[in-house]
Amino acid sequence: MANVLKMMMVEAIHSLRSAGLSCREIARRLGIHRETVSRHLRLGGEPVLKPASAPIFPAGSEVGVAGFGAPPGPEVAGFDPPTGSPRSQASGASPWLAWLLEQRERGLSAKRIHQDLLVEHSAAAEVSYDSVRRLIKRHGAARPVPFRRMESPPGFEAQVDFGTGAPVIGPDGRRRKTHVIRVVLSHSRRGYSEAVFTQSTDDFIQCLENAFEHFGGVPRTIVIDNLKAGVLKADWFDPELNPKLEDFCRHYGTTVLPTKPRTPRHKGKVERGVDYVQENALKGRTFSSLNAQNQHLQEWESRTADTRIHGTTKKQVLAYFNEAERAALLPLPSNRFENFREAKRKVSRDGHVEVAKAFYSVPPEYLGREVWVRWNGRSVRVFNDRMQQIAIHAKRDHGRYSTDAQHLDPTKINGLERGIAYLLGKVRSIGPQTHAWAEAVVDARGIEGHRVVQGLLSLTRKHTCAELERACEIALANQCYRLRLLRQLIARQADRQQPLEFLAEHPIIRPLDDYAAVVARAIHRRQSRPSLGEGFGSHGTGIHSSNQDHRPAGVNLRGDGCLWSGYRSSGCSSAEPDSCSPDTPSVAPDPSA
Repeated sequence: MANVLKMMMVEAIHSLRSAGLSCREIARRLGIHRETVSRHLRLGGEPVLKPASAPIFPAGSEVGVAGFGAPPGPEVAGFDPPTGSPRSQASGASPWLAWLLEQRERGLSAKRIHQDLLVEHSAAAEVSYDSVRRLIKRHGAARPVPFRRMESPPGFEAQVDFGTGAPVIGPDGRRRKTHVIRVVLSHSRRGYSEAVFTQSTDDFIQCLENAFEHFGGVPRTIVIDNLKAGVLKADWFDPELNPKLEDFCRHYGTTVLPTKPRTPRHKGKVERGVDYVQENALKGRTFSSLNAQNQHLQEWESRTADTRIHGTTKKQVLAYFNEAERAALLPLPSNRFENFREAKRKVSRDGHVEVAKAFYSVPPEYLGREVWVRWNGRSVRVFNDRMQQIAIHAKRDHGRYSTDAQHLDPTKINGLERGIAYLLGKVRSIGPQTHAWAEAVVDARGIEGHRVVQGLLSLTRKHTCAELERACEIALANQCYRLRLLRQLIARQADRQQPLEFLAEHPIIRPLDDYAAVVARAIHRRQSRPSLGEGFGSHGTGIHSSNQDHRPAGVNLRGDGCLWSGYRSSGCSSAEPDSCSPDTPSVAPDPSA
């Protein structure tokens, strides 16, 4: 009875489908799942209907109500649905079917067609959008456009994509996820595979370089999706690539062409290639290290992937590559791309930038400004905002400084940094005695003598070279190698030269003889005055001059009208008559005056 019931169910499904009901409606009426209805319709072909005299459900049977959830009493041949069902009625958009299909052929959407229908046909004001959409779909007007296969000439294109690699289980039992990159030449279908832990820009570039080495040449274009390692901003017309990837392309003479976002069919050759690696080479395998997995992939490429007959080209992959594509690839450059990391850095107050916990100098004019820094395991390059190189250094360890002497301001270079040879060279320009004394200081005092030589050079700001020469000659003769003693020698020379400098003749100073004549004439006139008492001074003190000092009376040595009285002039204490020097010469009056 169960077999009969099953057959009755299948016939009911086909009968309801012939009546125009959807799979969802059939499943609702018969109380079964919608996927079950779809499966029987696909497998059953055309529905097998009973003759009209033999209804599917006999009259009075309860199976239709209890078993299938169908309305009671359907005794018409073919099990026609009730007349009240929405599916049993014609679509409200049926009168305009030809016009709807014509609009669909023009490529318009169902929403646009419904809008135009309401505008152009006033009688269709009650037609709903769902009616239009179902009617167009029922008549199959929305036919998909077939894809067009794009084939590339030899050496022109390579497609790249990432997939999931086999896990790596280390000695500590830690399980790490890996990614496998697949590079496929579009013409010959020869590929290259490599496993990595991360999809960084550095890993991506290194894998591309290894692929070029594997192929023995460079394709002219590389088709990638919009992965962050290569594309900073996705745009079908003008994408923004990673600057490092752009430099990589310039180095190898190739071009990166990202696909349209969310359109994997633009690189369909490598999409299937990734599946091929995952299913054939890596599925069900684990490896102890990343190197072990890559070694397995290399062996698999040469043993399996290169020797297979490709399903599209119908040729052996490696043989077809050697025959048609190897010679068409661009030649490899003489050296590999200098892979580097880059970032912006601000120049600190000491004229250095920090890169990977080390410090590197830049020219002083960039103090406080931002610069671009690129570094790898060997070197560090610094660029300005126009990407012009302004400095290059060898890579240093953490905490170390790399300072180029050309980046130091001359005013900030200490003499000790330049070396003792530089200091002695400057001392040589002062004179031979000074240079000999400086060399003797360095020989006698060693390293601490370097500062003494610096102090010797600083004396040139206050003293002449001749003074330094005389002082150094004396100090060298007495083996005095202290800068303090040298300063004292120079000071004594200055004290000894001071009177000579005061009495020295000068064109703008009158001779002293002229001043002596003026004083003598003034004394003669004063002596000739009768009001002055003999033996008295001009201030009227009434003190008679003493004859014991054998000085001429009335001689004024200062020229201020004060005669010699045996005592000092005003301002001197009278209690100290001998405080003035007795050797002071007196000036005799000139008789001719």
